[in-house]
This record gives sequence, structure tokens and C-alpha cells, in this order.
Amino acid sequence: MTATGMAAAASSNIARQLEAADIKPVKLKGNVNHSVCKWCYSDLTLEELAQAASQFGMQSVELLNPDQFAVLKKYDLVCAMANGPGGIPKGFNRIENHATLIEGFQRMIPQVAEAGFPNIICFSGNRAGLDDEKGIENCAIGLKQIMKVAEQNKVTVCMELLNSKVNHKDYQCDHTEWGVELVKAVGSERFKLLYDIYHMQIMEGDVIRNIRTYHEYIGHYHTGGNPGRNEIDETQELNYPAICKAIVETGFKGHIAQEFIPKRHPLGSLYEAVRTCDV
Repeated sequence: MTATGMAAAASSNIARQLEAADIKPVKLKGNVNHSVCKWCYSDLTLEELAQAASQFGMQSVELLNPDQFAVLKKYDLVCAMANGPGGIPKGFNRIENHATLIEGFQRMIPQVAEAGFPNIICFSGNRAGLDDEKGIENCAIGLKQIMKVAEQNKVTVCMELLNSKVNHKDYQCDHTEWGVELVKAVGSERFKLLYDIYHMQIMEGDVIRNIRTYHEYIGHYHTGGNPGRNEIDETQELNYPAICKAIVETGFKGHIAQEFIPKRHPLGSLYEAVRTCDV
């Protein structure tokens, strides 16, 4: 099928899904830049998700590779957080991982910049017996070696805060204060944290206070309902309108990305989440 044919098929499919979910998009307020993580919508093609995001008034579909960026351009979307090299368990906290990671970031950061996108994700890696102080030291050694290319290309490298209690056992960057100390150690405006609200609710709670206290070290936000990482609605314990209001009040101009796994109609749940966060 040609690219035109694929776009037409996606358009028809999305129209049917919006009708089935009784979705009638309304104009958003403009205070929040909305994004969505593609991996949560495995039943939708990137073309279909991009088209729906565009219709919803969103600005981004994220956690994509450079060979997927062209799809977003057709819908005037960005990839607010690009995938980086490597994975979650083996990150910058081990010196033996540095050569591969540094080569990968030095290659991929210019690709993200060429597309005009702002951020690329990275991970600390698992502790595997490494103490937190040494983990910060090792991460800083590696990250400093990619800051020049990040600064030259105006792309921010963001390390994600993940929980080590439920989903990512033994992950080292599992508390905001640890991440903040690492940002200070790296010492570049092009290294910040990806604050995942779901993960940090599990590890430390006190989400709004921590956002207000540490917002200058945060470059991006992810959502997710807790418990379960499902819809951000009355079935879970987080008050997302209040959280997003606190984020906006810090002066944050980046993106808030939906990263929950829908249990109901995927596009219906996504649209309701966008409206919930549109404060």
C-alpha cells in the first residue's frame, strides 16, 4: 500500500473509532503541551495514533526512533521524547556500558535535532550492588561525555525516574533526590530528569510538593494511574488536575505525556486523559 493509501486507511479507521467512542473533540486551553507514548497503544498503528492525537489538539507522539519521525511530520506533530540507545537495566551507572552508550547518543542526538525535536531519553541502569553515591559518580562520568553534542544540537538528555518496587526491580534512579544530585553533578542545561508521576507516586508520593521543589531539574513528565498504570480517572489515587495545575504554575513549557495502558476504549481513554490534564 502506498503512503497515501495508508493515510487514507488510518483516517477511515480513526473516524470509526471516534464515532464508536462518541468522541467530539473540543478546543483545548493551551496551557499544556500534550503528548502520548506510542507503546501503550499497540493495537493502533503510528499513523492512526498520530492522526487521533492531531484531531485531539495534542502536540506530540513520543518514545519513537528516528525512522518513525517522518510520520509525525505529516500531522504537524513532534516527538517530545525520542528513544535513546540502550535499555533500562544497563545504563550509565556502569563504566563498562559507557562506550556503547556514548557512541549511540553521539549518533542519535543530531538525528533528533535534525527533526527539530527537543529531548532524548536515557536510564541509570540497575544497582546490582552498586551504592547510590558511586552510581551518581559513574553516571556523571558518562553523561558529561555526551553533553557537548547535546548542547551543540540543543537537545536535552532526560533520565527517567522509575520505581524499583513494582515494575523495575533494582533500578537506581528511583527517587527524585537521587536524580537531582545527578543533574547537579553533570552540570549542563542539557541534562534533566523525566519525572514519571506514576513511578514516583509508588516510590515516594508527595508528588505536588516534589514538583514544586525540584521543577528546575525536570525536563519532561509522564502520567499513569496508580495502582495499575491504567486510566487516570476516579479508579486511581492521583489527582491529575491538581498535579497538572502545579506543573503549569512552575512555568513549565515542555510536554506532559500520557503513559497509561488503557483498559477501556483506547482513544476514548486517551481523549479523557488529555481533557483531565488540560488545566
